[in-house]
Amino acid sequence: MAESPYPMLSVEAALAAVLAQASPLPPVTISARQALGYVLAADIRAGEPLPPFPASVKDGYAVIAADGPGTYPLVGEVTAGRMADFTVTPGTVAYVTTGAPMPSGADAVVMVEQTEKLWARNGPAHIDIRAQVRAGDDVRPVGVDVAAGELVLEAGTRLGPAEIGLLATAGVTEALVYPRPKVAVLSTGDELVEPGSPLGPGQIRDSNRAMLIAAIQAVGGDAVDLGISGDSQSSLEASVQRGLANADVLLTSGGVSMGDLDLIKPLLEHAGQVHFGRVRMKPGKPITFATTANAGGDHTCLVFGLPGNPVSSLVTFYLFAVPAIRALAGHPDPHLRRVQARLSQPLPLDPTRPEYHRATLRWDAAANGFVADSTGSQSSSRLLSMRTANALLELPEREGELPAGSIVGALLIG
Repeated sequence: MAESPYPMLSVEAALAAVLAQASPLPPVTISARQALGYVLAADIRAGEPLPPFPASVKDGYAVIAADGPGTYPLVGEVTAGRMADFTVTPGTVAYVTTGAPMPSGADAVVMVEQTEKLWARNGPAHIDIRAQVRAGDDVRPVGVDVAAGELVLEAGTRLGPAEIGLLATAGVTEALVYPRPKVAVLSTGDELVEPGSPLGPGQIRDSNRAMLIAAIQAVGGDAVDLGISGDSQSSLEASVQRGLANADVLLTSGGVSMGDLDLIKPLLEHAGQVHFGRVRMKPGKPITFATTANAGGDHTCLVFGLPGNPVSSLVTFYLFAVPAIRALAGHPDPHLRRVQARLSQPLPLDPTRPEYHRATLRWDAAANGFVADSTGSQSSSRLLSMRTANALLELPEREGELPAGSIVGALLIG
């Protein structure tokens, strides 16, 4: 019986080997408005305080708090975006809107609901102030939200909608970020045809490529479609070389098991360094990981030879390629998030390999925790087992089964 020359690594050791090769890509400068989902490569500090002037928190009247309740003449009004050209002196008040700069001399705001405007036949209107306030009430001091020079966003922050808003607040129009990795996808096998093509004898439609391209886009990579390569050395080598030259990551599916037409491993041995060729896991044992460098040594490509079975391909993509893509994109912690979940049903165990069981997690409010529902048959060719799955349950390697109610680790994939 043929034996693989590659030692069998644990998932933990294999992932460590991947991440040891996955350094953040060189940063690039892009428009802040296009930076959603990117990771900052440099700190962002505020160039000026926010607000840059004392501002009213509410619609009301700017007063001198020491004056107290009473009726006072109205000396002017200030709306947002304008500065007062007058001063509030003892015994006078001014109307202010929310966000408006406080007029000079005033030190507090009385909300409009606690006042009444009294119209005079001659002279200015008077305002009946009916509440006692303290200096500073309903006034935003200079820099209370953001101080000048304050760290607004630190390097390593993934930019979501709030962070894009903070960039705008700080006056930042361009941001230094880690670029999205270019991830090339190649399907291999003479049996594969495009999804829109009729099936000939012995043929199947290529689902892996469409699936992996969608998964790459979902995790923030830029997908490059290399199409389908047949099982000839020359065709496969030409397609692989295109990926190695133009992408940061190359994903192949198929051609990594122990067979005469499993050509990926030898090709990668020739093109670069194979770091592992087998992992103790179910599904996905024959996954292969390699790195290649160009002649100048200034471009390294991470290569994942994924198994051909659709489920094995997607599970190994999540476990190994996703952390690598995140690391290249500058994420400080590229690992999949792990939570604990309670099994809703008993699950059989594999006596020789730990299994990554596809499941749907739901929150159980009564138990204050996650409950995991299996997606059914876990055959590595049954892509339906990934439908609705948002987690991979980490089932231990042993005889027997885990009873319903058991607590297991669950890696989030959706």
